[in-house]
Amino acid sequence: MSTPRVRLGDLSVGFVHSLADAVRSFDQDPQPLLDQFGLDAARLSEPGARLSIPRYMRLGHAAIELTGNAGLGLRMGRLSHFSQAGLAGITAAQAPTVREAARTLIRFEPLYGSNYRGQSSFHEDSTGAWLRFYSISPYNGYNRFVVDSILSGWLQQLSTLSGSALQAERLEIEFEAPAYAADYAGLSEQPVSFAAGANQLRLGLRELGLRNPDHVPSTWRHLLHVCERELEQLTRTRGLRERITQMLGPLLNGGREPDLQEVAARLKLPSWTLRRKLAEEGTRFRAILNDTRRDLAMTYIRDTELAFGEIAYLLGFASAEAFQRAFKRWNGQTPGEFRRSQRHSV
Repeated sequence: MSTPRVRLGDLSVGFVHSLADAVRSFDQDPQPLLDQFGLDAARLSEPGARLSIPRYMRLGHAAIELTGNAGLGLRMGRLSHFSQAGLAGITAAQAPTVREAARTLIRFEPLYGSNYRGQSSFHEDSTGAWLRFYSISPYNGYNRFVVDSILSGWLQQLSTLSGSALQAERLEIEFEAPAYAADYAGLSEQPVSFAAGANQLRLGLRELGLRNPDHVPSTWRHLLHVCERELEQLTRTRGLRERITQMLGPLLNGGREPDLQEVAARLKLPSWTLRRKLAEEGTRFRAILNDTRRDLAMTYIRDTELAFGEIAYLLGFASAEAFQRAFKRWNGQTPGEFRRSQRHSV
């Protein structure tokens, strides 16, 4: 039985438009850069076209080098539009309130982007709500812009819907304060909290309750129905092995590895039932875990500049040495040999 290749994730090519607009805002032409990455007009107009996460990170890093602005992600967010998130974004733009627009963007995130590291989430309480973007630690010049563009993009899009410039009550970011920290001014009522426990922004009840003057109830309901149908179809086509593979990513962290019991609990299945179902598919949990680690390791080494110690951490190994031994066992090469053999132009 063939094993599907594990992918770090992908996202709609619609996100390339905000990057291109951000590059133009610094008086630079983004087209040569887009052409270098195979993102010509035909590619950007393909229905449902996706861009892999590693390729997007390399594109963003190249755009930062072109503009000389490490805070480019913040500019991307401020120039973003609902429509760049495809059907989910168009639906969110028809929501009756900021609250429902935020819920919609996050609930239907799988329709415009997926990442094995996790999924965004919406957490409401009696005084407001947190809009949380999942962790993509460890951070470097290739991925900080992703967090910046998402958080500032949420604020921009929700501001457009409500017709008023929204500020977060609080803005928290996992990585240390960057050299461009001053560029976050205006996004939050309070100073940004760096080196925080999560990437998230908080909106109060007043902001959440702001109404959308362009809301049409029948259009909103129809679009919601279409999104639900698309999400159901997406979920239905994923087998148990793929569901487990996607679940393992966020659980592989910090020198620990998840076991079958933990995964079974998250799937709301007894452990023995999960073992039986996997046997029916011709596989075992340990095989899926090893295949996931191997394929993600190959993707990280080939498509990112992460150090091997960082990759070991992301894949749940206790040490870089343990990771290197496992990789040599899987591939017959050390991680360094594999990276050197895979170096090629974009």
